[in-house]
Amino acid sequence: AGGKFGGEGYKVSGGLHGVGAAVVNALSEWLEVEIRRNQKVYYQRYERGKVITNLHEKGTSKKTGTKITFKPDNLIFEEINFSFEILSHRLRELSFLNKGLKIYLKDQRTGKKEVFHHQGGIIDFVKYLNKNKNVLHSKPIYLASEKEDTQFEVSIQYNDSYTENLYSFANNIHTTEGGTHEVGFKSALTRCINDYARKKNLLKENEENLSGEDVREGLMAIISVKVKEPQFEGQTKTKLGNSELRGLTETVVNEGLTIFLEENPAVAKRIVEKAIQAARAREAARKARELTRRKNALEATTLPGKLWDCSVGDPALSELYLVEGDSAGGSAKSGRDRRFQAILPLRGKIINVEKARLDKILGNAEIRAMITAIGAGIGDDFDLSKARYHKIVIMTDADVDGAHIRTLLLTFFYRYMRPLVEAGYVYIAQPPLYKVKKGQKEIYLYSDQELAQTTESFAESRYSIQRYKGLGEMNPEQLWETTMNPEERTILQVNVEDAMLADDIFTVLMGEKVEPRREFIHLHAKQARNLDI
Repeated sequence: AGGKFGGEGYKVSGGLHGVGAAVVNALSEWLEVEIRRNQKVYYQRYERGKVITNLHEKGTSKKTGTKITFKPDNLIFEEINFSFEILSHRLRELSFLNKGLKIYLKDQRTGKKEVFHHQGGIIDFVKYLNKNKNVLHSKPIYLASEKEDTQFEVSIQYNDSYTENLYSFANNIHTTEGGTHEVGFKSALTRCINDYARKKNLLKENEENLSGEDVREGLMAIISVKVKEPQFEGQTKTKLGNSELRGLTETVVNEGLTIFLEENPAVAKRIVEKAIQAARAREAARKARELTRRKNALEATTLPGKLWDCSVGDPALSELYLVEGDSAGGSAKSGRDRRFQAILPLRGKIINVEKARLDKILGNAEIRAMITAIGAGIGDDFDLSKARYHKIVIMTDADVDGAHIRTLLLTFFYRYMRPLVEAGYVYIAQPPLYKVKKGQKEIYLYSDQELAQTTESFAESRYSIQRYKGLGEMNPEQLWETTMNPEERTILQVNVEDAMLADDIFTVLMGEKVEPRREFIHLHAKQARNLDI
């Protein structure tokens, strides 16, 4: 702990306070350290933070390096479970960010193992993230430089999607909230592409400059900076604050990208043409977007006609139920608590936003109704503070169609209202799958497992089972009792734990390419539940 403060221990470090090892030690039942250096092996053991054996020589070795072994303390953690998936994702990330580094991961519980080794570094990283997308140029753009004790690496590869994916790192830490390195990159990218488009007459004199939003449509990019004295904002280190990095990053990208565009005119033309198409669509979307705007967040006159709103004026207490179909919408309207529960019925399936630009998306009546009802805008204009509801509950039938509608809605929220998801405002209702009746007693069950346990406990008794496929099969009282009553209901909160994984899943399931989807179905077929066969 505190190795970063010596000045010579690390070239760069992601640590802020120098207490990493000390914290792990404090939270462990025991921790062992084995250090190989100077042809000797040194060893020390701690238990619950206290020294058990002093640092001593244990033997000799020609190898160098440190091995830390620890066991999390079950007196502190209620549940101890290491996720192979989470660890493998992070180690893969580190192997991309440190090209040539080889990392071995082995799960001794199952024997599962993986080796991470990427000689191409962040070039391979971008290719990996684009593997299920149609790319505009097969070879990623790679820019690297070292200025003022700071190493810069940028890798860019455009695809034909309508979304932007920009991932930034500082000293191997994923800066999910961006920072000065991201600001510098975005500024340089916009300037370079506009300058090139003007120079080559791809943008006419009377045409407006391309916006940052335009030039980043279809962008997949990794920015990695290694800086000696990082200034992170906040305890979680998700935003980089070094003011000098904005200008330095801008310079590196400006110089490198200008040369690349001049030397690769075919790729440059494809990138500019995509941005010009995005600009035209943006203008069409702006006109469509005006239809969904209101003067203020609580102005009821501009709300969609089919919305049954709630009476409470406080968004923190308000819930919006997005209900599949008019029939179920009617039941939900009658069964709700109108003080704080609003109902918006959705007719049919909304457009798949993964395959459409914003102007086309805004042409969909159901999407316009949702945007207007929520009241916080869409895309780059989205303002979380204007959301009229802090719980938006997706309530669909418990069949394949219902699952599809739910996925379409989640894709829309993730792509165009992501702050809503990140803030934990999006939920999925859990209507019952079964009603079991035994005599006068009625029991609602929410899974096949619950059904098996319940019917087993009835033994030889007579009972009837009703399988609910549609919300419309329940009357308003049943819908309130099972699915909408805050005292009784179960609702699942939607979270984004891993933005890269989420992006890949939405691309695979909802994107243009069929083959990755087929592979996904083959891989996960045995996990399928509630099939309509």
